[in-house]
Amino acid sequence: MGQDLSGKVAAITGAASGIGLECAKTLLKAGARVALVDFAEDRLKSLCSELGASAIPVVVNLTDPKSVAAMMPQILEKVGQLDIFHANAGSYVGGDILEGDPDAWDRMLNLNINAVFRCVHAVLPHMVERKTGDIIVTSSVAGFIPVVWEPIYTASKHAVQAFVHTVRRQVSKHGIRVGEVAPGPVVTALLKDWPKAKLDDALASGSLMEPNEVAEAVLFMLTRPRNVVIRDLVILPVGLDL
Repeated sequence: MGQDLSGKVAAITGAASGIGLECAKTLLKAGARVALVDFAEDRLKSLCSELGASAIPVVVNLTDPKSVAAMMPQILEKVGQLDIFHANAGSYVGGDILEGDPDAWDRMLNLNINAVFRCVHAVLPHMVERKTGDIIVTSSVAGFIPVVWEPIYTASKHAVQAFVHTVRRQVSKHGIRVGEVAPGPVVTALLKDWPKAKLDDALASGSLMEPNEVAEAVLFMLTRPRNVVIRDLVILPVGLDL
């Protein structure tokens, strides 16, 4: 029998769009209260108004350490506890490394790696004190397979993989589960850097997924009995050929 999410509290970063928003909607339907964490304040407030009283806006700039440090106090002030934390926010830079912009790489690496580390560090003390919790990180199939057209992005997701599996081993003794969902290409704003011809080909060949399909995978991970942890869940469109 799966774990019931009724009465649970989740927080999801990057929740104003894409995978994060679909995960928020899915967990709300499953009975959880959800703190939608994002920098887009107006967008967050509008979304939460549409989603209902169980959706709570939490404005955080994940690239600002001081703002990240204020995230958990905001969550606890607004909802009192945290059972599930989904470090979902991220960005994407692909392309030939010879033509790349190292400043753009730094911005992506800060969000994809440093912000994940800081956010998890921020929520762990509360979960350790309560001796329970779930942490999910949105990784990528690029964390398993070196994708030749996105070397810096691939490197960021390999870093996430290493972090997830070492932290998982450290905190399991506290009743905390840590895992990651690793989707292939998903139709989100992260693909804005893809050449149009590549995007069109992927759509035509069935090589892209919708965000709600990732959200259903996350729900599966979170509803496993407490004696089970899904440490890696790779989800791919059937048309993807790596």
